[in-house]
Amino acid sequence: MVTLAWIIVVALFLIGMAGAVYPVLPGVLAIYGAFFVYGFMIGFEPFGFWFWFIQTTIVAVIIIADYVVSAYGVKKFGGTRASVIGSTIGLLIGPFVIPVAGLLVGPFLGAFIGEMTTGADMRQSARAGIGALVGFFTSVVVKVVLQLMMIIVFVIWLLL
Repeated sequence: MVTLAWIIVVALFLIGMAGAVYPVLPGVLAIYGAFFVYGFMIGFEPFGFWFWFIQTTIVAVIIIADYVVSAYGVKKFGGTRASVIGSTIGLLIGPFVIPVAGLLVGPFLGAFIGEMTTGADMRQSARAGIGALVGFFTSVVVKVVLQLMMIIVFVIWLLL
């Protein structure tokens, strides 16, 4: 039972880290779920208030930062709300339409099209698209770092 629990925990960690890049995967929630799998299958004894407080805070920061950082990238490059919405839609749909490359093309085209609908010229729309890519890459870095922190805290908590 312990071996199966660890296999599931590690699989959830891997899915979570892949989800930092590929938005259709659960990302941070998979990592958070791994803690519950460990607790239900092995035991909750190692975890106390501070463990759950730290991990839940990181989850909240990741969820909020994911949107804020992406939107900030678009706004910093002069994009409007329409380009923020467009980049989000592009990020979700892009990978299905164009596997792998859709992660880059989707947010760019989404922001570009969103900005064009507001009457912006091609240059401004392209700037918003570049901002969407900058926001996406920054968001991925933030998520990877924070999710690795979650896993490290988990391992340290088990070793203490």
